[in-house]
Amino acid sequence: MGEFTKTITIGQVEEFPVQLGRVVQVGEERICVFRLLDGSMYALEDKSPYRGGPISEGIVSGKYVYDPLYDWKICLESGQVQEPDTGQVKIYQLQVIGDIVTVNME
Repeated sequence: MGEFTKTITIGQVEEFPVQLGRVVQVGEERICVFRLLDGSMYALEDKSPYRGGPISEGIVSGKYVYDPLYDWKICLESGQVQEPDTGQVKIYQLQVIGDIVTVNME
């Protein structure tokens, strides 16, 4: 993490629907948060690496989300676009403490 990391509270776990993306605005940044069936949660920039479409509107399958405009498969853990496509979505470190969800902003 960088020298200027700030932890921001973005909500409570139950505010994030299972298997759907929810957008949280933090300053200038749109962050999409996904809560999976197993309870794990991931935060990515709500911007496709190809033309900037909304990742939050994608379909979740396992630990991947499919870009709603171009059907690119994006790993929720790393933000890496899967082959045969290429690209990277910015990820945010997300923490759940009790029922509170936070992200680290650099």
